[in-house]
Amino acid sequence: MILIGEILVADDVVDKHFACNLNACKGACCIEGDFGAPLQEDEVIKIGQLLNEILPYLSEDSKKVIQEKGFSTYNKEASTNETELMPDGACVFMGRDALGITYCGIEKAFRAGEIEYKKPISCHLYPIRVSNNRLSGFQALNYDVWDICSAACTRGNKEQIRIFEFAKEALIRAYGAPFYEELVAAVANLEKNED
Repeated sequence: MILIGEILVADDVVDKHFACNLNACKGACCIEGDFGAPLQEDEVIKIGQLLNEILPYLSEDSKKVIQEKGFSTYNKEASTNETELMPDGACVFMGRDALGITYCGIEKAFRAGEIEYKKPISCHLYPIRVSNNRLSGFQALNYDVWDICSAACTRGNKEQIRIFEFAKEALIRAYGAPFYEELVAAVANLEKNED
């Protein structure tokens, strides 16, 4: 573990390799699983404020679910807000392109310049998952191992991209550039001491 401020970074985040391979997995992480994407409280508010700009990038089925159930739900088990799911288990914000690869309607609105919010930070950080220890006050950044991401592990190994490097933009978005620079320096220091 590496401790930076009050954030614990798991060894796997530093050591393991990962780089999304959407041509192989087709974005299965937006479809599979039992829960929606975790949302911070301020993200629920922000998405609610931007919903009219996001809706044009969603399917009619997604719009219907949002109209009937909303775009987020509270998971009592995990004590967190999450994106609502479609009847087939897919994220309510998920769409598919002509090749069958999933996309995020929120991110599509962002890329079109309609909004300045890219997507939920939990999605942006993936495969890193954040857990909060209320007793210690620490946040832990852990690697969420999922078999549907095996192609991403293979690509990451081939291209020698470690998880924290793959998630650089998201880590800077979540914790700031000084945090990322300190993480890189701590990793370099660890590697130097191993030699």
